[in-house]
Amino acid sequence: MVCLGNICRSPLAEEILRMKLKSSSLTEVSVDSAGTSEYHIGEHPDKRSTANARNHGVDISRHLGRQFQKNDFDKYDFIYVMDSSNYTDVMAQARSEADKAKVGLLLNELHPGKNESVPDPYFGGEEGFELVFKLLDESCTCIINKLLTES
Repeated sequence: MVCLGNICRSPLAEEILRMKLKSSSLTEVSVDSAGTSEYHIGEHPDKRSTANARNHGVDISRHLGRQFQKNDFDKYDFIYVMDSSNYTDVMAQARSEADKAKVGLLLNELHPGKNESVPDPYFGGEEGFELVFKLLDESCTCIINKLLTES
């Protein structure tokens, strides 16, 4: 899961997916998140995102921001990005067509082919964080269903 700073959207998506995986039969799946920027390396998530997650029974408080690295292409089969800017930044690091094939917009799992972005709630209010939670939760459910169908 990749967003800009790795303090709002991507750590939340990481933990939502991790929780859904624990409730499924998919035990061999690894999940992580990163940001395309170096702004928040080593920082905890935004307090508003942490509070919103907690309201939904999700704990992201221990997460520490990290930056996306080229070797993430080696570690993961799927790299979900939150918006077109993240997509461009991650694709610029791709070393091959195989790397590029791993990258996709997260909301395409929920709304295939629409290329919609998960809005960045950082500069908004509480309602933005709630909308982001809803979108990420629904998209992660789609990922679980897809993985279950493929396994």
